[in-house]
Amino acid sequence: MTGAVVETLPPSGRPGEPTSTARAGRSRREVALLVMPSVVLVLLLLALATRNPDLLAPDSLLAIADSAAPLTVLAVGVTLVILCGGIDLSIAALAALSSVLLALWIPSMGAAAALPVVAVATLAGAVQGLVHVLAKVNSFIVTLGGLALWSGLALVISGARTVPVSDLGAVRWAFTDVAGVPSAVLVALGLVAVLGAVLRFTPAGRWVRAVGHAEQAARLTGIPVDAVKVAVFAASGACAGLAGVLLVARTYSGAPSLGATLLLPAVAAVVVGGTAITGGHGGIARTVVGALIVIVLRVGLSLVGVDAGIESVIYGVLTIGAVALTIDRAKVGVLK
Repeated sequence: MTGAVVETLPPSGRPGEPTSTARAGRSRREVALLVMPSVVLVLLLLALATRNPDLLAPDSLLAIADSAAPLTVLAVGVTLVILCGGIDLSIAALAALSSVLLALWIPSMGAAAALPVVAVATLAGAVQGLVHVLAKVNSFIVTLGGLALWSGLALVISGARTVPVSDLGAVRWAFTDVAGVPSAVLVALGLVAVLGAVLRFTPAGRWVRAVGHAEQAARLTGIPVDAVKVAVFAASGACAGLAGVLLVARTYSGAPSLGATLLLPAVAAVVVGGTAITGGHGGIARTVVGALIVIVLRVGLSLVGVDAGIESVIYGVLTIGAVALTIDRAKVGVLK
């Protein structure tokens, strides 16, 4: 027929549906992103074991897991924000502020001071989420401002000094052994189990991924997008507060600079674990593997005598490379 337009349909017969080849390509990529971090972790451990065979001993592996606990807690929180399509740059500063508050409140509250500290950090995260959704300000800008705000508050409240913990027993619960397992590891595993279950078995988990995958579509289907965003920022704040508590338990002091170097490693742990920085794809368990990779890499660098100042360079390169591998390019029409 003259003037007729002939549309070539994919094998499925429906316009716009991915071909079987495209689906197979995506499936292979997703499997690779799921498996590759674990393979990298095992290879790193084996490589380091050739230099120090004791590294694979149970006590050494538990020590690595213990070292990774604060970073894991911090990274798990920011994973939720990234899954939702945002970013939280304030986590390390909020952890530092939490450490100062804990050290100041322990004399009057004892071990119970950890609860209001985490509550304050949760509220701080929620405030950032509210500014993001109500003022329509990009999460990068909001949390960059939060980074400066919480850092400044930590400096003012502490008098720009380290605040020693007067009652060591009040934080010993976070830095001891339970049946031979470091308590910080148990705290991190408990958090991972709870948040992992929420993401996998509740509507909230599906909502988080839906918002990160396609926010407008999620809004049209009735998902409370703004509430989901505020919730993940609040959860990220709570994790930062808990990470601050774990850091105080290790140093027996709070300080405005405590944990300040953990922002880049935390984000690196998320993306190295296979969570896409563009949101919608990834998970908590992947972040745990990513955090272990970061810690094992740090151990490896010290074993081979690499200067500690090079760590940031390596984390930066690692983060850029991981983002390049995990980014969902179908969601990025124009790069700026």
